[in-house]
Amino acid sequence: MKTSHQITLLLLALTLPLSAFGQKSEGASPNAETEKTLMKIEQDMSSALTTQDATAAESMLASNAYFVAPNGTTQTKAEFLADLKSGDFKLESNNLSDMKVQVAGADMAVVTYKSDDEASYKGRDISGQYRWIDVLVKRDGRWQFVVSQGTAIADNDAEE
Repeated sequence: MKTSHQITLLLLALTLPLSAFGQKSEGASPNAETEKTLMKIEQDMSSALTTQDATAAESMLASNAYFVAPNGTTQTKAEFLADLKSGDFKLESNNLSDMKVQVAGADMAVVTYKSDDEASYKGRDISGQYRWIDVLVKRDGRWQFVVSQGTAIADNDAEE
């Protein structure tokens, strides 16, 4: 229950203006090792998805993980993994950039980044550029994804 409360508080904090969210205080800035670990986990998930390695992806997802797709639909962990295993979701290439880590305590962090993807979902091309926000929680000494939300970058914004 404590983790659910922390996630709720964290998601509320994300509604603050971006300029305020981006400010760092001495106590809130992540140490270099935590930041490096979280960035590696993001890269590991990218690799698992591009190789359709559902076992590796599953190991990085919390049991209560859920996803909000760029079109607004939601998926549970089971639904997401079923799409990956069946080939309904295919991520052929995925280049991550502009990654930022915000640590919200010893066991919670938010990672934001941009991705340039070549992908399809149920045969429909969904390739493009996206901004992602992932919430990760540290449980039993391991960081796991609990929430992932993507937003498509409009073509006129893609060059920025």
